[in-house]
Amino acid sequence: MAPATPFYAIQMTSVSIERMPSKIIINANGSIRVEGEFEITDADGQAFGLGGRTAIGLCRCGSSENKPFCDGSHRKVGFQSVCPARDLPPPVPKP
Repeated sequence: MAPATPFYAIQMTSVSIERMPSKIIINANGSIRVEGEFEITDADGQAFGLGGRTAIGLCRCGSSENKPFCDGSHRKVGFQSVCPARDLPPPVPKP
């Protein structure tokens, strides 16, 4: 008599992973805030370790000691720049 063939039951389940869209906010007189799911890399494509953050401030004033991240230096140096939203013209076709 042949040994009994083992019976394996596999239950298939559906897993849904919802991704948070990225949003970029240009703060008046301050940083560029990035929220959502994103990756920040250097010029060589190496990712910065963000420690699980889903929001980060990027320096816009050029005075941060922790570039490319904002450290609040814009307040000390009196950085001023307000960028209201506007529509960009269509891109110029490449020849």
